[in-house]
Order: sequence, then structure tokens, then C-alpha cells
Amino acid sequence: MAAGKIRKKIKKELIGTSDYPSNKIFTISNFITFTRLILTGVFLFLFVTDYNRYVALVIYAVAASTDWLDGQIARMTKTVSWLGKMLDPIVDRALLFCGVVGLVARHELPLWICLAIVGRDIYLFLGNFVVKRYHRRPIDVVFIGKLATALLMSGFTLMLLGLPVLDGMGIVSSSITWLPGLNGEAVPLGMYFV
Repeated sequence: MAAGKIRKKIKKELIGTSDYPSNKIFTISNFITFTRLILTGVFLFLFVTDYNRYVALVIYAVAASTDWLDGQIARMTKTVSWLGKMLDPIVDRALLFCGVVGLVARHELPLWICLAIVGRDIYLFLGNFVVKRYHRRPIDVVFIGKLATALLMSGFTLMLLGLPVLDGMGIVSSSITWLPGLNGEAVPLGMYFV
């Protein structure tokens, strides 16, 4: 009898951690994630309509930086939730896609790079369904995934800013316009991160 009470007490203390997410919806970290989703839409509208490139960039940077914040708050306050674990990567992707779509819409990023990034994420998304068949819980984000997202978001932030601009490397002929930066064309530093 006493062992059963101890197990329940330990398990209850672990609820809200990464290994034992809670079913809570209304948490500070989930609010931050929802806010990031709203900021993503605002950014895309402002950037594509050319309202003000720098205001759009600030909104994008704030939204991107909250990706780290919501996870830290959830872990520190033991409010990791199933909703947060599922929603966070989706909102990350939405932010990334909006940056890509905005740059393509403004003819600052080749379409093939957009298709490669979207294609990679579709592949991973479909692979997730295969993995879910064998696992009952969402897969935890690993370091390499976070690093890739950080590089892409940093690269897109620099591309959105448009600064600093570097001379092209001249590795390929300047007539090959679909490889910006590798030809002689000057590009923002962010292109190399992407």
C-alpha cells in the first residue's frame, strides 16, 4: 500500500516534465507559442505588402527568439504539455515558411531553395507519421534539429534585413543565376546560412 502511494507521488511530481508532459492547454509557454503564430502572420503581411521591411524584421526576430523562450519557461516551471510539444514545431515551421515565402514573393530568394526547404519538411512530416505508428508520444526535438532551425532562422533574418551584402564567390559562371552567391552575384550573408 505504501509503495503505491509513493509511486503516485513521484509520478505526480514528474508531470509537466519533458518525459511526462501534462494535458494542460492554458500555460505561459503555450501562450507564447500562440503569440508566435500570430506574429508570424503579421510579419508575412507586412513583409509581402512592403509596409516597412524593418518593422517586419523586428516582428520576425521577436517571433523567432520566443522559440527558445517558451521551451525554457515550460521546463523551468514544469509546465511541458502535450499541446506545446506538438504545436511548437508546427509554429517553428510556419515562421520559417513565412520567411521563405516572403523572400520568394519579393524575388530575393530562388524558388528552388524554397522548394528544397519545404520538401525537406514535408519528408520529415510524413516520416513522423511512420514513427508515430511505433511510438505513442511525440518525438523529442534533438540538438541537430534545433541547430538546423537556428541556422535557417538566422539566415532568413539576415536575408530579411538584407545586410551585410557580400560579393559573390565566383565559383560558377555568372550566367548561372539560380546559384546566387556561388556565381559572381552579391548576396546577403544570410544566403550562406540558408
